[in-house]
Amino acid sequence: MNEIFQIKSISQFHELLGLPSPEHPLISLINEEGNQEKPELDENLRDIKFYAEMYAIMYKDKINGSLGYGRSSYDFQEGTLIFSSPGQVFSTAGQENYKDNTGWTLLFHPDLLQKSNLLKKMDSYSYFSYDVNEALHLSEKEERFISDLVQKIREEYSQNLDRHSQRLIISNLELLLNYCDRFFDRQFYTRSNLNKNVVTQFESLLKDYFQSNKINELGLPSVNYFGEKLQLSTNYLTDLLKKETGRSIKEHIDRRIVENAKYILLNSNQSIGEIAYSLGFEYPQSFSRLFKNKTGMSPLEYRKGN
Repeated sequence: MNEIFQIKSISQFHELLGLPSPEHPLISLINEEGNQEKPELDENLRDIKFYAEMYAIMYKDKINGSLGYGRSSYDFQEGTLIFSSPGQVFSTAGQENYKDNTGWTLLFHPDLLQKSNLLKKMDSYSYFSYDVNEALHLSEKEERFISDLVQKIREEYSQNLDRHSQRLIISNLELLLNYCDRFFDRQFYTRSNLNKNVVTQFESLLKDYFQSNKINELGLPSVNYFGEKLQLSTNYLTDLLKKETGRSIKEHIDRRIVENAKYILLNSNQSIGEIAYSLGFEYPQSFSRLFKNKTGMSPLEYRKGN
């Protein structure tokens, strides 16, 4: 089935799953606990693609199933958190086995965050743009902590709303996101050996890009190029590189360009324009601007001073 379902509201999501109307129009926790009866998803809605105009945090534990997200597919059985932002495309793959599972999905619409500081911070939670295979794997202690926070959010929006409700819902939601940030940092740290292997592969790809003919074929390397080669989302790869090296993908690329430019400036008589074109720039001014930004001097000043 090639149709992509558009889910524009929390109510529509509930309706699609055959659930009662949500208790709050902009946020909802959908539990999948134990052996409780759950509505059967219409057969026509299996193996479909869909995107929702809302954020989602999905906890999956003891569920045999699979989920497609962007380029990746992920089979889940253990306790993991999966994140998505508005407009991300998901695909389902048949029916999940819900026996003895303890999964849940927390949905919240961007309108919930209007007039709050959290709206401005959402882009800083880069894990909302990770691929599904880059999910957060929780320890038992972390699972309990996250579950308690999610239940607090549910309790707050489930009771009679008052002038404190919006602030408390958002503050608890922000606390949840901040702890997810911390736990991702822990995951990067505990996977340090694996991450170092990714860093080595990235550095090899970057070196090869400039030594091969790819500059002439593709121009300046893009951050997406390396994500695709390493089968990682660009956000995840950038965060990994920052944790391991202190520099983002773009900072690594810029550093390699400047180092190559320094060598050419001191070991050839090529003009600034020729050097710029050989490094993949369309305009010499762009190269000169980058070089001065990184070194504090123009390419000509660097050549004359060395």
